[in-house]
Amino acid sequence: MRTLKTTLSLILLTMMIGINYSFTRITEKIDGHPTKSVYGSTTYKTIEVNGLDIFYREAGSKNKPTILLLHGYPTSSHMFRNLIVQLSNDYHVLAPDYPGYGRSEQPLMSEFDYTFDNMAIIVEGFLEALKVKKFSVYLMDYGAPVGFRIASKYPDRIESLLIQNGNAYEEGITDFWNPLKKYWNDYSVENGKALEGFHNIDGLKWQYTNGVKDVSKISPDNWQIDLQHLTRKENNEIQLAMFYDYRTNIQLYPKWQKYLRDHQPPTLIVWGKNDNIFPAEGAHPYKRDLKNIEFHLLDTGHFALEDKGDEIANYILNFLKKNNIK
Repeated sequence: MRTLKTTLSLILLTMMIGINYSFTRITEKIDGHPTKSVYGSTTYKTIEVNGLDIFYREAGSKNKPTILLLHGYPTSSHMFRNLIVQLSNDYHVLAPDYPGYGRSEQPLMSEFDYTFDNMAIIVEGFLEALKVKKFSVYLMDYGAPVGFRIASKYPDRIESLLIQNGNAYEEGITDFWNPLKKYWNDYSVENGKALEGFHNIDGLKWQYTNGVKDVSKISPDNWQIDLQHLTRKENNEIQLAMFYDYRTNIQLYPKWQKYLRDHQPPTLIVWGKNDNIFPAEGAHPYKRDLKNIEFHLLDTGHFALEDKGDEIANYILNFLKKNNIK
């Protein structure tokens, strides 16, 4: 009987080790060839920045080059949940939530101006608090105007740009933006009301699925998770404030383009070409101003990571190594 118990205990222990190993060990492939193992070890933390509690995801060794992932509207660092793991074997990866998004604190509008300038100040403070001096930055949607403010202010700190459906050229502001332009020109309740559909459940689902060939690959958890912060008290007004402030980004496009021309950061473009919000027309102009640019249009929509995540991760890893950021 004792022998049987011992045997069963050994079998159970072996199974537990195998299960644990299968969950933590991930084999990465680049160009179809297996590389060394990746160990998923994302941590979830909160840090105080300028008096606000900022939530962030972190993975990888701090002794390796840092990649800063800046999320778009209407989501949070959740959009990078898979990419973080895919990059963390080779890089130190950070993905914060902006105030009013995800799990970061949402101060009252009477106490905090929800503008892109202020979001950039928060991200600057976040980097300072974590003592990050140099980094590559992933720019997506709202992450582009936040990141370009920082990059153009501290060009020597930027090791590379990783741009996914992040606009910096007027060619990318197409007819989709007409209702927002109307709001910019007439900041009225009526014109704001017309934009609220973007952050109801149907509008959220559309942003994730439009332009995607196989929508069964897109998890409904995405828009349900986004809805948790969007339905907080005052958050609708916060989103409208950010919509209105977006006009300030377009005014800064010439400054950001000059930054690109003057400093020539190595740049990877991985762009969902079927995106109606930031269409491919906004991707091509980067080639005018940059010499060291790798350019990929992907057959997907706005949130390209949702169905092209493996492809994008491989492009990033290859690009960074090619540019000796390792």
